[in-house]
Amino acid sequence: MKKLLLALPLLFSVNANAESIHSDLRTYGDVAQVAIPLTGFFVAWMKDDTEGMWQLGKTVVYTQAITEATKYVTDVTRPCGGERSFPSGHTSAAFSGAAFLDHRYGFKYGLPAYIAATGVAYSRVKANKHWNTDVIAGACLAYTVSYFVTSRYRDPNLTIAPVLIGKDAQGIKISYTF
Repeated sequence: MKKLLLALPLLFSVNANAESIHSDLRTYGDVAQVAIPLTGFFVAWMKDDTEGMWQLGKTVVYTQAITEATKYVTDVTRPCGGERSFPSGHTSAAFSGAAFLDHRYGFKYGLPAYIAATGVAYSRVKANKHWNTDVIAGACLAYTVSYFVTSRYRDPNLTIAPVLIGKDAQGIKISYTF
């Protein structure tokens, strides 16, 4: 009986800590769904990439429009009992930014963003707001829209061209203007 009485405070502290982690995870999903696309916008802005900013805007708008239309048409019940679960809007928003960063600037930008976006998807499932299929569909939708809307960034200051050196030699000229 003494062991049980000693263990009760520990049990309640673990439960309180688990609730805190659950709440923090939910907050992360709410914040990161916006922060990831904003990061994509910031990267485009830092590169003075106006075309990239437009492409990100189109990616986000198209993805969210398709997400909301699909939610309305499918009307899947959420695990918590709420309406319109499929696909996950938080996940599709987060993956819009991640897929844009990957498609526009490459995997070195995309990988950290995909990891952060996966955290958003995880948070939605753990918060009992979405089924696994909802977050997978949201991620796939955002990736697909970005694939069709986003083109690879070409640095206007970088020139790579084939050159003929003399009569028999060939090479590549690489030039970067600051």
